[in-house]
Amino acid sequence: MKLRDESANKFKNLRTWIEIDSKAAKKNHDTFRGFIRPATKLWAVVKSNAYGHGLVLFSKLMDTFGVDGFCVDSIVEGSRLREEGIRKQILVLGPTLPTRFMEAAANDVTVSISNFDALKALARTKAIPRFHIKIDTGFHRQGFYVEDISKAIRVLKSQRSKVQSKFVGVFTHFAAAKDIAYPGYTEMQFKEFLKALKIFEKAGFRRLVAHAAATGGAVMDSKYHLGAVRVGMGLYGYHVSPELELQLRRPVGGRSLGLSNQWATGAPMIDLEPVLRWRTVISEVKRIRKGDYIGYDMKERALAPGVMAVLPIGYWHGFPRSLSSVGRVLVNGTFARVLGRVSMDLTAIDVTEAKCKPGDIVTLIGREGVHDLRATELARMSDTHHYEFLTRLNPLIERVLV
Repeated sequence: MKLRDESANKFKNLRTWIEIDSKAAKKNHDTFRGFIRPATKLWAVVKSNAYGHGLVLFSKLMDTFGVDGFCVDSIVEGSRLREEGIRKQILVLGPTLPTRFMEAAANDVTVSISNFDALKALARTKAIPRFHIKIDTGFHRQGFYVEDISKAIRVLKSQRSKVQSKFVGVFTHFAAAKDIAYPGYTEMQFKEFLKALKIFEKAGFRRLVAHAAATGGAVMDSKYHLGAVRVGMGLYGYHVSPELELQLRRPVGGRSLGLSNQWATGAPMIDLEPVLRWRTVISEVKRIRKGDYIGYDMKERALAPGVMAVLPIGYWHGFPRSLSSVGRVLVNGTFARVLGRVSMDLTAIDVTEAKCKPGDIVTLIGREGVHDLRATELARMSDTHHYEFLTRLNPLIERVLV
């Protein structure tokens, strides 16, 4: 599938845009492909608009790199990928309304079944989609408890054989695979999942694809890899938590991936590179005087004369209001602080120390020169985490492959 390189395309006509770095994405893909077990499939998790990176663009990119399949949140995302030419397996991780089972079947999109109502609804569907059964091993969200699996199997076997033939996978999700200093809960969940697999095997379901690990579990221990790993945040160039990033470092002079090396301070063993850069342009530059109030609610007042610039982005675009007076951006290689309230569509910044003019490009997320303004930093300033920060980037902002 050929991808258009639009790196030189119409930036001059955009007030804001998001760049997707294909080389960084390839590096991250190859990193995960390189350390997961050879027999384990690599599925790219592209739910929630590919974590803000653009569902279609990022999925096509991963398709060219050779991922084995995709995981999405909804049948809407799955059907969209089919419309865009993606032919590999697509698994819906979230719930699918029974009224859309036929759509899933028509588009060859695999759904997740996590409760008895959904399981029974399959028998009432004319066109039955392929499905995976989700097991709740301790997350306490979606899924059958292990003690309910035998009943689920009885329900499944009471249905016509066509329903049983569409049962192709079983999976769980780890609740605490973000910190390998505390692996006990993840290990407990994994043991519960192995119990579940044995129950299915004894009941005659022996050719199911089993999967448990997402990004965090995949890097914690290769025994969690099983038939497939669902890699999301790692493909976008971020570890799932700062703790995990710190722990996954080589001991000086060593090579082991063992937990005993978790607090070593050498080079990263799993070196990821952020894929997304968010840019905007300066729309206006003006002087401010000592004592001037800036923005809504008179929350910030200039302590000295200076220069401010206006950016045509705000919290509607995904630059949160919580960054008011504390966030920062990059202007021509210089950090510039947010002044006053972040508005719905506009944000003021202090450019007293930055030489700039209207039309100059501003980096909101990403590398510029020697500086790297990461989503993790902005998320900390916003009192949230990078998952939320990235996925809240407005889907109407144009994503461009560079």
